Amino acid sequence: MDVAQAIAPTSPKKFTSKTKGKEERVNWCHFEALMPGRSHFPVHRELPADFLSASMAMQPQRPIEIPENAERICCRFAMAVESEEERKTGWAHEIRRRRRRLRGWKDCVKPLRPERKENKVVVDNLFDTRKLDEELDGWLRAAGLTKSPDVRAVIAPHAGYSYSGRCAAYAFGNIDPTNISRVFLLGPSHHYYTPKCALTRATIYSTPIGDLPVDHEVIEELNATGKFDFMDLSVDEAEHSMEMHLPYLSKVFQGHNVKVVPILVGALNSQNEAMYGQLLSKYLDDPKNFFSISSDFCHWGTRFSYTYYDKSHGAIHKSIEALDRMGMEIIETGNPDAFKQYLQEYENTICGRHPISVFLSMLKHCSTKIKIGFVRYEQSSQCKSMRDSSVSYASAAAKVDTPAEEEKD
Repeated sequence: MDVAQAIAPTSPKKFTSKTKGKEERVNWCHFEALMPGRSHFPVHRELPADFLSASMAMQPQRPIEIPENAERICCRFAMAVESEEERKTGWAHEIRRRRRRLRGWKDCVKPLRPERKENKVVVDNLFDTRKLDEELDGWLRAAGLTKSPDVRAVIAPHAGYSYSGRCAAYAFGNIDPTNISRVFLLGPSHHYYTPKCALTRATIYSTPIGDLPVDHEVIEELNATGKFDFMDLSVDEAEHSMEMHLPYLSKVFQGHNVKVVPILVGALNSQNEAMYGQLLSKYLDDPKNFFSISSDFCHWGTRFSYTYYDKSHGAIHKSIEALDRMGMEIIETGNPDAFKQYLQEYENTICGRHPISVFLSMLKHCSTKIKIGFVRYEQSSQCKSMRDSSVSYASAAAKVDTPAEEEKD
């Protein structure tokens, strides 16, 4: 086997699923081969070589020499099971280290080999839970936000924490967990095509901070409408848009009994966005429910096939910021039609445009008056030439809009 150009494993996720009436722990580690000649662009082998997932932006990696018997890791969803020879070579630990760096867990890896159970990786042992907990706590404290029971939802990024972790804290730091018992998590689908929304089959989402049980009563209630599909566990564990919200949610809701309702939002048309918004709006009216909307903003550069540049704003990164802030201001109006028109006119590569549109439709149909306000904006880097690339991150809180008269009282 030739020396691999590079291997970029993505972070593992552990699920508990119901199989034949029994709960079964399933531990996955999935990998992505980097195509020759595009060593810093991760792509799926089953997709065309020019398919670039905007969410997988990462820094170039130096090539790793892979032993002959490791060929299987070049395909997606390969199980991370090491043979005796592989353990001797030591390459597996390097791959695990890079997997953490890709997802932003770069400082949270224990230099210990994981325990084994039935040839499956116990992913909990790959994390330094204390280090991760301290990092999240540090970002939340640095944000300096006052928790408010009026906050019913947040919009937060889902890139690796080394890129967007600080920005995300400005969303999750607004949450007062006291009276919340259920979190709806809406994330875009980056790898799996569906024109609908899909529900999880998992019973537990396990994070280094703690487990988040799935509210299957609500899952069944939504499924009974006939409007939702179910996603396979392989699809669920591959989707990072919801995954990257989970540790923050576990951190914020530590010590509180809360369940999650993960919803994968597919490539919806305007009619379906409105339909799902109307369907979910009744849950937004209940103050015991909370919504976490996952989205990054502009993915700029030739690697993302998007290079919009308005020179009147000066440097490229200033043009990107102006474009993003235009979209953020429209989102703050709560008008789904205006947001759709903005996307059609500028084609801004906001990967969570469908979850955001569904949420805007929810605001339109719910009886509670809720207003969105963005509180933080960042970019992964400042683009100065057409050779550069960046991803933008924005955090917002959606609060109950209290009339001025009531505030004075």
